[in-house]
Amino acid sequence: MKTLAALSRATLFIAAFALPAWAVAQNGIKKSQTSAAWPTKPVHILVGFPGGSTPDMVARTLAEPLAKALGQPVIIENRPGASGNIAADQVAKATDDHTLGVAINGNLTSAKLLYPKLPYDPAKDFAPISLLTTAPLLLVAPANQPMGADFFAAARQGGGQWNYGSVGNGSVGHLGMELIKSRMPGVTPVHVPYPGNPQVITAMLGGQIQMALIPPGVAMPHIRSGKLRAIGLAGGRSALVPDVPPLAEAGVQNVNLEVWTALIGPASLSKAAQMRLSQEVPRIIRDADTRQKLFNQGWQAVGTSPDGLKSRIKDETAILGNIIQTRGIKIE
Repeated sequence: MKTLAALSRATLFIAAFALPAWAVAQNGIKKSQTSAAWPTKPVHILVGFPGGSTPDMVARTLAEPLAKALGQPVIIENRPGASGNIAADQVAKATDDHTLGVAINGNLTSAKLLYPKLPYDPAKDFAPISLLTTAPLLLVAPANQPMGADFFAAARQGGGQWNYGSVGNGSVGHLGMELIKSRMPGVTPVHVPYPGNPQVITAMLGGQIQMALIPPGVAMPHIRSGKLRAIGLAGGRSALVPDVPPLAEAGVQNVNLEVWTALIGPASLSKAAQMRLSQEVPRIIRDADTRQKLFNQGWQAVGTSPDGLKSRIKDETAILGNIIQTRGIKIE
């Protein structure tokens, strides 16, 4: 009996150490199946706007640390056009399991509401990965324009002879300006779409447009140099531009909109890829060094889970949908 008891104790002793080893082995197999299995070749991130645009800067800031984390090159490809919808459609239709996209608000929210023939469905054709960055919208004008309420008085006098720019039909800059027009009777500038914010700035400096809602990262260098003027923020004060007042102080009430960027993949993206990216991307975006780089570009770093991005898309689709409906905006 003593021998049997001793053998039982020895068996339990061995099992106590063997079980964690087995668990570690199983965990290693599971990790290998989900993480190490992807990627197997370079990852391509499509950006629907030109080089130097704010989404492009976010994508390039993400690319280097993501390549290091994944052990594969991350290549940024600019595919500008149609307010970013050309690149978004290419992401939706990608089948190589190594194509992603950095998209903006409009591609994932208002595009389907505005374009009846949109070739992709934001609700069905994408695998959401992470909300990357947010930024307030800054109303900008040429430096020779007045500030505050006087600017809107000048805009009323300009009437339909004034123009405003945006990065395309259905962009948050476009819809935000339409919201401002609804809040300020007599302010009726005509919309002129451009491929990206650098082109919007160029048009403003050249006198083709008189105002635009754009992220501060693009506008502030020109404002600091005295070439452009900051009229106000579409929302409350922001740490990104602490000296710029809200538009409410100029008489424009209830205009609270942000521009944001998100990382997405096609709905066909493998579960291994989605799991790996959902682990790596938020960690990279929240890293102190990355956060500072993005802040210097005029962005607040976020880095959410896929569910966090889904929630943001749902909430903003309702907000922008209301603007589209009340303003009667239609794009063929």
